[in-house]
Amino acid sequence: MRVTQSMLSSNMLRNLNNSYSKMGKLQEQLTSGSKINRPSDDPVAAIKGMGYRTDLNKVEQFTRNMNQVNSWIDTTDESLGQVSEALKRVQELVTQAANDTNDSDDREKILAEISQIKAQIKDVANTKVGDDYIFSGTKTQSPLYDANGNLIPATTTGTAFNADVKIEVFDGIQLNVNTDAVQLFKDIEDTLTSIEGQLSAEPGGDGDDATELSSLLGNIQAVYEDVLAERAEVGAKQNRVEMMTNRLSIQEINVKKQMSNNEDVDYAESITEMVTQESIHQAALSVGANIIQQTLVDFIR
Repeated sequence: MRVTQSMLSSNMLRNLNNSYSKMGKLQEQLTSGSKINRPSDDPVAAIKGMGYRTDLNKVEQFTRNMNQVNSWIDTTDESLGQVSEALKRVQELVTQAANDTNDSDDREKILAEISQIKAQIKDVANTKVGDDYIFSGTKTQSPLYDANGNLIPATTTGTAFNADVKIEVFDGIQLNVNTDAVQLFKDIEDTLTSIEGQLSAEPGGDGDDATELSSLLGNIQAVYEDVLAERAEVGAKQNRVEMMTNRLSIQEINVKKQMSNNEDVDYAESITEMVTQESIHQAALSVGANIIQQTLVDFIR
C-alpha cells in the first residue's frame, strides 16, 4: 500500500488529538478530584457510585428521623418528670391535710393548690412537639384534654389515642416514639378528683375525716410509681436511640469511605501519568515535525 503525505499528516493529527484528549481527561480528574466526571469514564464505577449515593441519602434521612425521635422521647421524659414532681407535691399536701390540727381555711388552701396542680397535669398531657401532641397516639392533631379539661378519648383502649407512633430509623427498623399515657392520666385525674372530694366535704362528714385522706396516700403512691415505670421505659428508648445514632454514624463513615475508594483520584498516580503523557506528547510533536515534508512554498524562499 502506498503511504502518501496526506495519510502521514492525518495519522499524526489523529494521534496528537488522542494525546490531547488523554491529557485533558487527566487534567479534568486532577482539577475535580474525581476519577469519574461522566458515566462514560467508567460505567461500572458510575453505577456503584449511584448505589453509594443512595445509601448515603438513606443515612441522611434516617439521621433526620432520629432527630425527630430524640425530640419526642426527650420531651416525653421531661413531661413525665413534671408529672412526677407534681404528684410528690400532692403527696405532701395530702399528708399535711390529714393532720387533724388543720382547720377549714387550711384545707381550702390545700384544695386550691391541688386543683391548680390537677390543671397543670392536664396541660402537661397536652404537650406538643412541633404541631404534634405526644400523648395522643396516632391522633397527633388532637389533645388529650379539651378546653374544658375533659378527657377526649371515650375509652382508654382500642382507640387511635392508644396507637403507637413509629418512625423508621434504619432499613426495616422502626422505633415507637410515643407513650400510651391515656390510662395513666385518667388514673391521676381520678385520684386527684377523689382528693378534692375529700377536702371539699362538709366538716364533720365522713369525707372530711383525716383517715380517709390518709388512705388516699396509697392511691397517690400507686400512680406515682406508674409514672416512674413509664419514665423507665422512656429511658430504655433513649438508650436504644443512642445506640442507633452511633450505628448511623458508623454507617455514614463506611459509605463515604467506599464512595471515596470508588471515585476519588489517586493524585500521585494521576500526576505521574500526566507527566508521562506530556513527555509522550512532546515526543509526538517532535517526530511529527520531521514527518511532514517541505512544500513548494519552502523552495520558493
